[in-house]
Amino acid sequence: MKKILFCFGTRPETIKMAPIIHEAKNRGFEVSICITGQHKEMLIPFMDFFSLKESYSLNIMKERQSLAGMTASILNEMDNVLIDAKPDYVCVQGDTTSTFTCSLASFYRKVPVLHIEAGLRTNNIHSPFPEEVNRQMVSTYAAFNFCPTGTSEKNLLAENRSNVHVTGNTSIDALRMTIEKFKSEGTDYSNDSIFSNIDFSKKIVLATSHRRENHGKPLLDICEALSSIANSEDCQIVYPVHLNPNVLDVVNKELGDVKNIFLIKPLQYDKFIWLMEKSHIILSDSGGVQEEAPFLKKPVLVLRENTERPEVVESGAAKLVGTDKSLIIENVSKCLHDQDFYNSFIIENNPYGDGHASKKIIDVLVKEN
Repeated sequence: MKKILFCFGTRPETIKMAPIIHEAKNRGFEVSICITGQHKEMLIPFMDFFSLKESYSLNIMKERQSLAGMTASILNEMDNVLIDAKPDYVCVQGDTTSTFTCSLASFYRKVPVLHIEAGLRTNNIHSPFPEEVNRQMVSTYAAFNFCPTGTSEKNLLAENRSNVHVTGNTSIDALRMTIEKFKSEGTDYSNDSIFSNIDFSKKIVLATSHRRENHGKPLLDICEALSSIANSEDCQIVYPVHLNPNVLDVVNKELGDVKNIFLIKPLQYDKFIWLMEKSHIILSDSGGVQEEAPFLKKPVLVLRENTERPEVVESGAAKLVGTDKSLIIENVSKCLHDQDFYNSFIIENNPYGDGHASKKIIDVLVKEN
């Protein structure tokens, strides 16, 4: 059977790749995994949760490394991996620096690239940065483009890309699998030490922000809005803080001593999903959260000026509020106190699929072989 080398380096990539890796194994493909080390500390628990084991680990990260330095390191080391692994396909996901560089190295070696979650666009090369350029570049040489939605398919067809397939998003596969596991095992993390000080009888506002374009003043504005929201005694804010010093240092300084705000370490995937389920509303600049929240029927306020996932906004399940303090405060307040407004976010059909995207992706490869 054909060999597939799966390459990734961040938490979201791990989550979205896991269902495809297991599906490929189950269907007889020879699978190997290369992790770049882009977010290695944060990635390991997710590898454990999904029972994944890397075949190659690049370990390229250096303190305060530039994008150029990271790109060069991954590109150089990936070439050696490709020589050793001799894959028939290289599979990458999304739009990270790992995605771009691993796929580019594969293109140089004339190994066909499978691009999962292809076709997302803001058409603003500076937002998100550098992700918008990364995903556009991968589309220029990907052999297969697997799109989460019809909108992403239209984007690629407008760019004259070929081998475009709409499959849904594999994040929903991972989410479905996790929720089913929770139900069958009766999972409850409320007594876990990381959540021990949180009062789950109150409305939980879950906040995350890590994107590069929100570093600096935008993150300060987000913190100021959260500090104001925390004055409401009927809610508590839980913020799993990204380990990037540009986020960690600012958030700890601005929110570390604010009543009703709980700053916690980045969570393992299962605990984060459990916390999402327990939350009343979610504030986030994460692309994955925008996909997952509608499945869980949780309103999500997007802490970005634009999104490459317009379907979630168009469906009514999310609202763009950017980093505008007044907009954030106003919309959180309405979600907390206006039930009709809150209910307006709840939709029946998730625009990102039914949780079986991985099967559709592997079906395409089986047919090709």
